Amino acid sequence: MAWLHYRIVDVFTTEALAGNPLAVFTDASQIDEVVMQKIAREMNLAETTFVLPSEDPTCAARVRIFTPKKEMIFAGHPTIGTSFVLLDEKRVPQGCEFFSLEEKVGPVRIWVENGAPPMIWLRTPPISEGRLYERSLCAHALGLESADLLDVSPQILNAGNPTLLIPLKDEGAVDRAWLDMQEMRTLRDGEAEPFCVFVFSQTRGGAYSRMFAPEYGIAEDPATGSSTGPLAAFMIKHGLLTGAADTRFISEQGTKMGRRSLLHVRIAGDKGAEGIYVGGNVTAIAEGTMKLSC
Repeated sequence: MAWLHYRIVDVFTTEALAGNPLAVFTDASQIDEVVMQKIAREMNLAETTFVLPSEDPTCAARVRIFTPKKEMIFAGHPTIGTSFVLLDEKRVPQGCEFFSLEEKVGPVRIWVENGAPPMIWLRTPPISEGRLYERSLCAHALGLESADLLDVSPQILNAGNPTLLIPLKDEGAVDRAWLDMQEMRTLRDGEAEPFCVFVFSQTRGGAYSRMFAPEYGIAEDPATGSSTGPLAAFMIKHGLLTGAADTRFISEQGTKMGRRSLLHVRIAGDKGAEGIYVGGNVTAIAEGTMKLSC
């Protein structure tokens, strides 16, 4: 018999029942990946994480991340939410400003910015560029007109989680967008690997965003940290941000679905040469124990 302790936290928010919920199983050493996937399906959140002893001596813990359908090599809100739980349960030395988590993508650097409440940041893994898309194809897939899109080619960027970034003209177009499985198959034609579809519009404070990932078992995600680093890179590339080095902006996501999330972005150095950081607050809301017969 295995008794598994877990915490539920809301990520990228200071308010309970907002942001992106996450389940964190704080000691998963008794279970294997088959059971982890079944638990993630049972929890039915965008992601569930499982904490294990690190195999890398430079990392505070090893973290495995699962959506209801598949394991992820990296994801943002699970990384930040799990970091919060480890800090809260004193599994990271108190007062520690920097530490790393071992994920399948490799060590992920965490920075804790002191405040009330503190803000937890991750450094986005290296970002690679992929396929460019026709604006008309993307518009059709989202139930929009080509005129709703900026005159910029949508593109897949990948920081461990492939994301098709589609820039729209205004927040109204972002809110009207929708993507179902059939349209996802149209966009996937010729692409072997599943990807997220991330729509956004430029705002005064940064961006207003939504993300769809039906092939991951996520109709819509309230907050997508792994896609927000690529969002920053895309906006830099196409001149959609202004400011000097160490620019900060906010991507507001999840508002349309009633789970407003604020994802903070810090662009260090010229055009992110010193890294793109994604950060946010975390709010603890519940904890429990799951009993399993092994």
